[in-house]
Amino acid sequence: MRKKQHESANHDRAAYPDNLLDLNRSLQDYTYHPTTHEGADLRHPQPAAPQDQEKPKKRWKTVLKRTAIVLGVILLLGGGYAGWKLFANQIKIFGWGSVISAFQKTKLKGEDSGHVNILLAGNSADAEGHGGAQLTDSIMLVSINTQNNTAFMLSIPRDLYVDIPGNGYAKINEAYQDGEQDKFSESGYAAGGMGLLEKTVSEHFNLPIHYYALVDYAAVRDAVNAVGGITVNIQSSDPRGLYDPSPDLYNNYQALVNLSNGENKINGVQALGLARARGNNWRAYGYALSDFTRTQNQRQIMLALKDKALSASTLSNPVKLGELFDSLGNNVHTDLTLPEVRRMYELGKQIQNSNITSVGLNDANGENLLASYTTKYGQSALIPKKGVDDYTGVQAYVQKLLNPAVPATSDKTTGQ
Repeated sequence: MRKKQHESANHDRAAYPDNLLDLNRSLQDYTYHPTTHEGADLRHPQPAAPQDQEKPKKRWKTVLKRTAIVLGVILLLGGGYAGWKLFANQIKIFGWGSVISAFQKTKLKGEDSGHVNILLAGNSADAEGHGGAQLTDSIMLVSINTQNNTAFMLSIPRDLYVDIPGNGYAKINEAYQDGEQDKFSESGYAAGGMGLLEKTVSEHFNLPIHYYALVDYAAVRDAVNAVGGITVNIQSSDPRGLYDPSPDLYNNYQALVNLSNGENKINGVQALGLARARGNNWRAYGYALSDFTRTQNQRQIMLALKDKALSASTLSNPVKLGELFDSLGNNVHTDLTLPEVRRMYELGKQIQNSNITSVGLNDANGENLLASYTTKYGQSALIPKKGVDDYTGVQAYVQKLLNPAVPATSDKTTGQ
């Protein structure tokens, strides 16, 4: 009896799924999977991902992976903190495209011809409420000789009276401002103010400008502080040294520059004062050449900063490096790419300060190539010694700087 009941129960259980299957098959929203014996509700279908979406995902993964590798290398090379500062300021100056190009090798413009010419300009755009903030009161031409590891730095006086292309005659420190206002754009030059300044210098000095760097004055202060100060050698004609007070908002005079003759270790604030002062304030002394003294001091600051930035005490200190990168990232604008900066660094570290000629147009091998001039508006200005628009003497001097004469040597072995 029990056996028959057991066989009957087995028969009922075997038949039950078939009956249930028949019942569910009659439902509109039911689907049956014969391999798994499971059902799915068609009212909430799960669409398969299109295959054409896989390739973009893979490409993004590849890009992210490569970017992560580059970032990792930068951080490792820079020592973590300094590496992050380098990366962050690299983005500020060169943009996100520099991440991928960081380790590309390249040649500089002009390198094959033997000279790489960079136009440096400084303004006070970073100083709020400063009148004439877009006037480039500091203009310097730096040329690197890629054949013999030498260079020269030539200061261009801000009061040089020139014909600014498309704008007429004015002091050269107005060229940047004019280019910004006119939205200067011309093939072969940078866009905006620096492009017009490049063209002005290139045409009057008869040499190509390959790159530019526009520097806010704050960069001097921050960079000098970042490296722990620099040492400058003051050689004023006044035995007391250099002194130039600066009036504050209440007309109380404070020392902008107060340095004795000889070597002085100065901080960032003092360096900024030295770079800007020209002895035109009340009670100033030591500035016998006024603006020419200032440009001479600017060149000395650059050389001292170059030495300190490349010293072991700076390169081995992540904090100093981080602060130095910050000073550049916040205050420098340039058309150099990151690989070009790396190449320029490789060339520059091979040049000793003793092989860098530091000059101005007022002292070209003992000769003053400039003359005083009064514009039709009554402004005091400077023009070439040979007259307005006659830059032949200036151009000849620049060519001598580019291609210095090789001193003759006697043949001692033959007795001649």
